[in-house]
Amino acid sequence: MNKYLISAGFCLFALISSKVFAQSLPAGFPVLEEKQRRSQILKFDAVNGSFLLKPFIEGDSLYPVTQDIENQIKGLEIGILPILNTNRITTKRPYGWGDYGLIPNPGFQTYFSGGVQAKYKFINFTFRPELVLAQNGRFDTDLEEMSTSEIQSRFFLWNWGDFPERYGDSWIVKPWWGQSELTFQYGSFEIGGATQNIWWGPGQFNALTFSNNAQGFPHLTLNTTKPARTFLGNFETQLIVGRLENSGVPPSQNEDLNEQYFIPFSGDWRYLNALLISYNPKWVPGLFLGFTRTFHQYSESMESGFLAYFPVFEPVTKTNYGFDRDQNGQSQQISFFGRWVFPKSRNEIYFEYGRRDHSYNWREFILNPEHARAYILGFIQLFELSEMGKLVQVRGEITHQQESVNRYIRYMGLGGGLTWHTHTPARGFVNYGQPLGVGIGTGSNVQTLEVALIEGVEKMGLVFERLANNQDFYYKAQLQNSERKPWIDLSLGFLFDKQFNNLLLSSKLQLIHARNYQWQFDPASTSEFPKGENLTSVMAQASLVYFLKTN
Repeated sequence: MNKYLISAGFCLFALISSKVFAQSLPAGFPVLEEKQRRSQILKFDAVNGSFLLKPFIEGDSLYPVTQDIENQIKGLEIGILPILNTNRITTKRPYGWGDYGLIPNPGFQTYFSGGVQAKYKFINFTFRPELVLAQNGRFDTDLEEMSTSEIQSRFFLWNWGDFPERYGDSWIVKPWWGQSELTFQYGSFEIGGATQNIWWGPGQFNALTFSNNAQGFPHLTLNTTKPARTFLGNFETQLIVGRLENSGVPPSQNEDLNEQYFIPFSGDWRYLNALLISYNPKWVPGLFLGFTRTFHQYSESMESGFLAYFPVFEPVTKTNYGFDRDQNGQSQQISFFGRWVFPKSRNEIYFEYGRRDHSYNWREFILNPEHARAYILGFIQLFELSEMGKLVQVRGEITHQQESVNRYIRYMGLGGGLTWHTHTPARGFVNYGQPLGVGIGTGSNVQTLEVALIEGVEKMGLVFERLANNQDFYYKAQLQNSERKPWIDLSLGFLFDKQFNNLLLSSKLQLIHARNYQWQFDPASTSEFPKGENLTSVMAQASLVYFLKTN
């Protein structure tokens, strides 16, 4: 088989028949999604999509039609989806995110996914179940060594979210419907139900609203499958209603602290309504702009009527929307984003800005835009080498969730309020204890820079990462006024992606050096000479994508 068959159009294997049908690539899928994004930068018309709404249907054949039964049932097409297996080992402490529901815990864990896709006329069916197995190991935090006020600040954010340190006390075996859907398509639109992950916004490593960080949730959807063309340009949209679940797991590994400070979950599920709209102006082909809006609340507190089920169509400012809705349990997020692709210079830039708490009015938004905000900034730059087919890829991204300094005035004496993905009283914007969007930790900030040599789908490179952990807790607990210093992770990762005929390998070996890990003191620390404890750990991850042969 030709070595570059995947790269040149994703036609991996000879089809049994000459007929192919459009394929849907799961959001955040290893290797291939990154390859598609590079293809659009190199040649804008190569990929028909904005990468702001994923998954989207791509006309190129990513995997083959495996059965030619057109003579028996006219219009029926079936394709086998690639098998994905991701394995991760982390030592000493948790690290990693964006992984379809793998948990942030030390030890070994693995993810399996695969299935079939079928299309009959306007009916599209994908059955792609998944399975997660996780060792779910224990790790030290020494939270009990902190003062009472510091522990209370920790539980304040835990009680208005759902971010447990450890997901139970034993191995996790979790099957799920995974990246499955049943939809009815017409033109650029489809309607139906799904359990698959969705990704909103331009981010590569994180997204403020939806990403592949948590397990997918059941939802009904009305969305575009490709850009809808109008005289003004191209539009993409998605409207969903879904069901979110809490983990039901107390946050701390210390049961005594849970009994003293933790507010238990009600056991109720949360109703979700969300909307995305993006626009690609006809006159600026490489520019994509858009916004998202989400509401979620416990089902017990829902009212009746159209706007109760579709609050995304409510007014934006609180003077029109009403403060009583917050007290009734509705929590909302809104974000604005943009992506600009420059094929001539082989690069792209993008941003996403979000608000967790809507403004009182437009004047308050203009005067205080930093309140309850989070943002993402990123870029990709490609350099073509003289040797045919090889590129140098440089890409980076900043994700910032930490509250702005206006917390000192707005929350006088409290050291800050809530943080991104925490909400009162609807707890966190999460599913089974993992954030739906940003997976780096509550109130954390991260900067990522990757430099790699690319040839087709193959890659060798380095990734540098700086993760400032739980900054909102650090300043809310006023640890800056103590001997405890910020907990910062500095890491270096080695990347290696390789194609072996119909097998793709995507791997990463990451060395993580934690300075002042969990804000703990080194055993040699004294009050005269305070010293934080440092911890060096390793995260090794390998994803295998296997395409079944058809001949």
